[in-house]
Amino acid sequence: VRRKFVNSDPLVDVYTDGACSGNPGPGGWAAVIVFGQIEKEISGGEALTTNNRMELMAAIEALKQLNKPCRVRLHSDSAYLINAFTQGWIDSWKRNGWKNSTRQTVSNIDLWQQLDALSAKHKIEWIKVKGHSGHEYNERCDVLAVRETNLRKS
Repeated sequence: VRRKFVNSDPLVDVYTDGACSGNPGPGGWAAVIVFGQIEKEISGGEALTTNNRMELMAAIEALKQLNKPCRVRLHSDSAYLINAFTQGWIDSWKRNGWKNSTRQTVSNIDLWQQLDALSAKHKIEWIKVKGHSGHEYNERCDVLAVRETNLRKS
C-alpha cells in the first residue's frame, strides 16, 4: 500500500552503481546518500553475481538506510533499474504474476520484489544519469563498486 506524501517529507538524493568482473563473476555495489549537508557512503558485494544484480542491490541497500518515508531522487546509470520504474515494467510484471512479456519468471525476481516493497515506502523520482561522464556522485559510486568487486576476486 502506497502512502500519501507531503512536501514536508525529507528530500534525499541517492546515487547508486553496480559493477561486475565477468558476468557472472565477482561484483560490487555502492550508494551515496545525500541529505542536506550529510553524505553517507555504503557499499558491498558478492563473490559470484551479475552486474544487474549489483545495480539492484545498490538501490535496495540505499533505500534500507532511510528510516522514515522520504521524497527520494534516485540517480543511476542503469537503464535496467530506471526503466523498470519509469517505463512501467515493474507494474506489468506484478500484474502478470512476476512474469515478463515472454511469460518467463522475471530475472532477479527476489531483488525486484524487495525493491518494489521498499519503493512503496517512499516517493521516488527515478533519474537516469549517463555513466562515466564526470558526474561527481556517480563516479564516486563507480569507484566504490569496483573496489568491492576487486575485494572479491580470487
